[in-house]
Amino acid sequence: MRPLPRPRLLSAALASAFGTACTLWAAPAFSQDSSNLPAVTVTADTEASAKGHVNGYVAKRSATGTKTDTPILETPQSISVVTADRVAAIGATTVKDALGYTPGVSTTVFGADSRYDWISIRGFDGYAPGFYLDGMPLRNNGNWGVWQIEPYGMERIEVLRGPASVLYGQASPGGVVNVVSKRPTTEPLREVQLQLGSNHRTQVAADFSGPIDAEGKLSYRLTAVGRDSKLPAASMDDDRFYIAPSLTWRPSADTTLTLLSHFNRVRGGVYTRGRPTVGSLVPTRFGNYIPDSLFVGDPNFNHFDVDQWMVGYEFEHRFNDTFTARQNLRYGRLDVDYGAVQGRAIVPLNSNVSDPRNYQMLRRSISGSRESVSTFTLDNQLEANFVSGDWKHKVLIGLDHQRTGIEQASYSGGSAPSINIYAPVYGGPFFVPAPYVDANTRLTQTGLYIQDQIKWGERWSLTLGGRYDRASTVIHSNLDGTRSDIPEHKFTKRGGLVYTFPSGWAPYLSYSESFSPSARLNPDTQSPFKPETGRQYEAGVRYQPVGTTDSYSAALFDLRRQNYITADANFRPRQTGEVLVRGLELEAAFQPVKRMNVTVSYAYTPKVEITASSTPSEIGTPLLAVSKHRAALWADYRFDNGIKVGLGARFTGSNRGDLNKAPVQVPSYTVFDAMIGYDIDRWSLALNVRNLADKTYFANCDQYGNCYYGDQRKVTATATYRW
Repeated sequence: MRPLPRPRLLSAALASAFGTACTLWAAPAFSQDSSNLPAVTVTADTEASAKGHVNGYVAKRSATGTKTDTPILETPQSISVVTADRVAAIGATTVKDALGYTPGVSTTVFGADSRYDWISIRGFDGYAPGFYLDGMPLRNNGNWGVWQIEPYGMERIEVLRGPASVLYGQASPGGVVNVVSKRPTTEPLREVQLQLGSNHRTQVAADFSGPIDAEGKLSYRLTAVGRDSKLPAASMDDDRFYIAPSLTWRPSADTTLTLLSHFNRVRGGVYTRGRPTVGSLVPTRFGNYIPDSLFVGDPNFNHFDVDQWMVGYEFEHRFNDTFTARQNLRYGRLDVDYGAVQGRAIVPLNSNVSDPRNYQMLRRSISGSRESVSTFTLDNQLEANFVSGDWKHKVLIGLDHQRTGIEQASYSGGSAPSINIYAPVYGGPFFVPAPYVDANTRLTQTGLYIQDQIKWGERWSLTLGGRYDRASTVIHSNLDGTRSDIPEHKFTKRGGLVYTFPSGWAPYLSYSESFSPSARLNPDTQSPFKPETGRQYEAGVRYQPVGTTDSYSAALFDLRRQNYITADANFRPRQTGEVLVRGLELEAAFQPVKRMNVTVSYAYTPKVEITASSTPSEIGTPLLAVSKHRAALWADYRFDNGIKVGLGARFTGSNRGDLNKAPVQVPSYTVFDAMIGYDIDRWSLALNVRNLADKTYFANCDQYGNCYYGDQRKVTATATYRW
């Protein structure tokens, strides 16, 4: 590496000596230190905007918590940002993998699963009504029509923990996941990448960006991924093709229009590791277990095919120093063809309890769905920045609208041949039952919101917000010709106060609410149930030492989900449910020595229980399994010669499963991850291993008598070339 040029010749020297690679190399994926590469002194620790690339692991700004470009230090609610550099460092190939080191997030709800990134946040489902992409909803109906996310196309993954309906309308009380797309850059960027890995994984990716014209008014980005791979069992395919072209037009310094689009095609089988509780967590009466290596599905039937595309724009115009207008619009379509065989229970061949043959045949059933989802979302915003006396205001007024149409034909039950757990033979005949759902559903929501971020004396920051939503669900059943029209409306609010000390400390207090339409009718009155609601009190503190990239946070929260529907003794729905979650979350990202990055998270959740229900036996149990203790640690170090190493550990404490239905404790476990790599010139090489010891563990047990094994060891070798 040549010496650093004199300052007055810096720009020319970088262009001539390193070409366009200098800007890319300035942000080595696994280091935030600037002493080992000269170009880093020019661009390290820059963060152009809340949606831009972050060099290293620590973001200082985000729009997820306020819908405005705001320092995280001034955001009065827990938020975690997983940057693209951090995703690459830990070797994450899915969103679920990327969130494995984030406090308050459980990525093991259904264990190993090739279909989706199903997670829970603070004890509540984080995947329904869906993730967000660039602040706009990826709405699903809780079935199989769920939007896919390609991690290579993402700049950052942000988790706002706790209710957030003032910003986003209907949402889970646990929080929202907002994924930020890669966008066109004003500096040239050229990258190609090859990945080889477990299960015959071969993936080629490319990322190109830069200006189109000499004036820099037009810039583009093209990100693409092609994958040819297999699932961990039965040689089923796991193939993907993804392409995301985007274009930014800046006719003036005050106006920006960015066109965003992507197409994603998935062709594969279905791989899960669910087992009956009897035979996995606990033995059968004969004392035997179902082998954890057994594939209980069937490669002759399992399939998961997805085609999705989206196109939209983000427009912003600054009228003057006070007013800025924004409009974000997107339309997308998703088509899913899904079918899978599941293992149900050990079935006896005769009545002799001592006959070993009665404990080796596994009954199986099938489920599947064909779904088409179309979505339109629009978010209009007017931001006003002004001063009134000693008070600085940033007022945001917004009107958003979303409309989602879902065509769904789903079936469950039927039958597939039973298999011998010690000598499985796959194949039909498969009996596909009549659909239990064959319907067209239209979901709409319109929300008017206002938020004021008030600063006083440069230290106090007060955020106040309110929102009114009207939502409706219209369901046309093709089974019986009926129509259900369920209108709902709700007002939600939030407030938070932060004090920022000059030293970098920032304690805060906040209150926030959420709502989610029940989309069900009360059988007694034939009128809609009220929306489910969530509310949270949170007290926390952040610390960002001045002059460093370090970041520390701690939060205490009291979170309740209310008005959720449970069944009474006659199996009739009643809106009497309430769930309480209380806990403490800690998170830190820092550099104890030069060229070393450390991220730590810990979640202590002593209280997770249903406090009210129409089913008395549920009271005192957790709706979803949440371990009292969860912790994660990742550390990596880059040597002077370009070699880099990393090691991580993810710990989950024991629990009794959803609703405490597991007959015994689900054991605690620790999973290790590792990385070794080498950076030389324009090449970056890395070998990542997740679940280093190939540990077999139970990720969770549900209320229906199933337990789920976690992911097996996964090895990925990545070679990236930038110029």
